[in-house]
Amino acid sequence: MAYAQAASEILGQPIQVTTNGVTNTVYLDAGGTARILTPGGSTVPGTWTAANSQLCLSNATAQECWPYTAPFQAGQPVTLTSSCNATSTWLASATNGPRPAAGQRGERGK
Repeated sequence: MAYAQAASEILGQPIQVTTNGVTNTVYLDAGGTARILTPGGSTVPGTWTAANSQLCLSNATAQECWPYTAPFQAGQPVTLTSSCNATSTWLASATNGPRPAAGQRGERGK
């Protein structure tokens, strides 16, 4: 499952995606489900995958893919051109830290 490793830094985090002056908030959730919140307050359900250096979002009517060659950094906008030839700016307001290795203990040994 490609989505298990790739894009894990933004899994469940809000990402502001601005295209042609319109900003949607995208959530890439576990299991490959996605939520796209529109400026008007609607939620568009979808799915996502990240494989072969591509991050793809699909909904009931369309699929669009963007280059994904490095993890997103919190607060650092990234401008990407999609498979539909649209230029979008992606901004993750927060990212997930690396997961502890198996068997690693917490700060106080718990």
